[in-house]
Amino acid sequence: MGRYGMLRGAAVAVVAGAVLTGCSAQAPEAKPSAKAPGATAATDAGPEPVKGTVIGGKGTPCVLPVSFETAPGWTAEKVTVADDPDFAELAKQGPVTLVCEVDAKPAGNIGFIRVWTGGDAGAATPRAVLEAFVGADKNAAKAAYAETTAGALPATEVTYTVSGEFTDGPKPERAFAVATPAGPVVVHLGGLDAGEHRAMLPAYERAKRTVALSR
Repeated sequence: MGRYGMLRGAAVAVVAGAVLTGCSAQAPEAKPSAKAPGATAATDAGPEPVKGTVIGGKGTPCVLPVSFETAPGWTAEKVTVADDPDFAELAKQGPVTLVCEVDAKPAGNIGFIRVWTGGDAGAATPRAVLEAFVGADKNAAKAAYAETTAGALPATEVTYTVSGEFTDGPKPERAFAVATPAGPVVVHLGGLDAGEHRAMLPAYERAKRTVALSR
């Protein structure tokens, strides 16, 4: 089980040409250009994006109030805190508790998408939950909130920075919150440093884009 706070490219282009000499030479018949792998004749579109794994539903590593698609290679693991009081304290932030970690390490990055749940359904808006979540981190600063959507669900999103003993200056973090019949859900992206955070943003955006209520 992962612990909260754990630290965790050349293409060569070849241009071929023919020089025609003599006034009687004829140009060769033009041939259709080759299509990129995965393109279709109808659209010339590129290959379909590689799909990840949908988590959140029954039978997945993390059973959650929402489901979403992870990035390819990322691995999800349920977080259990009942038998470790010290970790239980670390795993709670504001009104929510850490219940799932999606680890980027197998895909080559250092960081997690973490899912936090808790509180009573309808007790607070996504923004209020997110404000309390960020407010509970004494190292958080420069929080900026925005109303948005996650999948088809209304959501609030925050970007902020975190400074601390083990960080080389302020590093960016972000999260979004949604309300569900089972209570609020916060999906958070950190990262070892600013570079890792930027590299993992597509995975976070994929999760946000594919969020749906679990069935």
